[in-house]
Amino acid sequence: MALNTSADAPLPVGEVSRLIGGWIDRLGAVWVEGQITQLSRRPGAGVVFLTLRDPSYDVSVSVTCYRQVFDSVADVVSEGARVVVHAKPEWYAPRGQLSLRAAEIKPVGVGELLARLEQLKKSLAAEGLFAAERKKTLPFLPQLVGLVCGRASAAERDVLENARRRWPAVRFEVRNVAVQGVHAVPQVVQAVRELDALDEVDVIVVARGGGSVEDLLPFSDEQLVRAVAACRTPVVSAIGHEPDSPLLDLVADLRASTPTDAAKKVVPDVGEEYERVRFLRERARRCVQAFVDREERGLTHALARPCMEDPHRMVDERADQVSALLDRGRRTLGHLLDRADSELTHTHARVVALSPAATLQRGYAVLQRADGHVVRDPAEVAADETLRARVAEGEFTVRVDA
Repeated sequence: MALNTSADAPLPVGEVSRLIGGWIDRLGAVWVEGQITQLSRRPGAGVVFLTLRDPSYDVSVSVTCYRQVFDSVADVVSEGARVVVHAKPEWYAPRGQLSLRAAEIKPVGVGELLARLEQLKKSLAAEGLFAAERKKTLPFLPQLVGLVCGRASAAERDVLENARRRWPAVRFEVRNVAVQGVHAVPQVVQAVRELDALDEVDVIVVARGGGSVEDLLPFSDEQLVRAVAACRTPVVSAIGHEPDSPLLDLVADLRASTPTDAAKKVVPDVGEEYERVRFLRERARRCVQAFVDREERGLTHALARPCMEDPHRMVDERADQVSALLDRGRRTLGHLLDRADSELTHTHARVVALSPAATLQRGYAVLQRADGHVVRDPAEVAADETLRARVAEGEFTVRVDA
């Protein structure tokens, strides 16, 4: 139930502490998993003090237990070990401090860790975080490489030396972090996010040397996996050796078997690239030379053709053909004109022969009445009718005699 308080009616600190303690008492016993970061076993004391930390977040809580509870696992539990604790939360009112009173402690074995990792792997894979289509392509020649690794570690040295040996001009933005233990996950996540926020960083390499399953657990943490999945910059995972396979390898855009392998995959080898350029340049030169030679042969063959040796020959041949066709055309046209003239002469002669004028030349006359009608029958005229007579040399009038 919410408390009714105000600036005029506040609660005393002791009352607030008492109320918090009451709420915590109602929580009951819980099972808690974490990593032991501090362990205090004072000689002669009947109580053992532990600090239990969440490896994924910057959260710790104090744990106390009776010596006999801890002695049952003392041989397999030490600082850095992962444990599961059955404890009841307790509130120490005078100091306002939360702690856990452990009644049972169980170490988390390698088999159980691997089973949990396999379950987490299936869950993340179902979300599509490991899908191939999410992978981003690494740039051919990154100008600035982000490197997340341990301080003064062999992994840092391997990446820097091998990358600069391959491409001396490559630059690095290094973030030194804890690569194992309870502080590893938050520090690696923060470093990755810082490098991803830098626009000039072209690729991020997360590198660490080999180690046990427990040492490499931070690189299978869900928080780190999701942080890498959210990066807009390509990420290369170079954790451990070839057999090691943390979940970071699956979500990263590229997996390198070792830090040295990461250096080889991130930057090209200047010597190899020079040889490749030299080879391509030589190949291009041969191609161009072959093209020039082929064109020269084609030009030589073209120049050797008769039309190129004597260009006027074709014109002269065509001139002779044109002259022959012109003469043929003239002869044909002359023949046509002669034949047409002969036909015209014959037609004219026939027309003249059949003309009424020719008949009149032989002494005949054509009689026409006043209306121009030609007289063909004597019955067509009357006595004393005046007719016009047309002869070869002219015409005159005649009168019909009854």
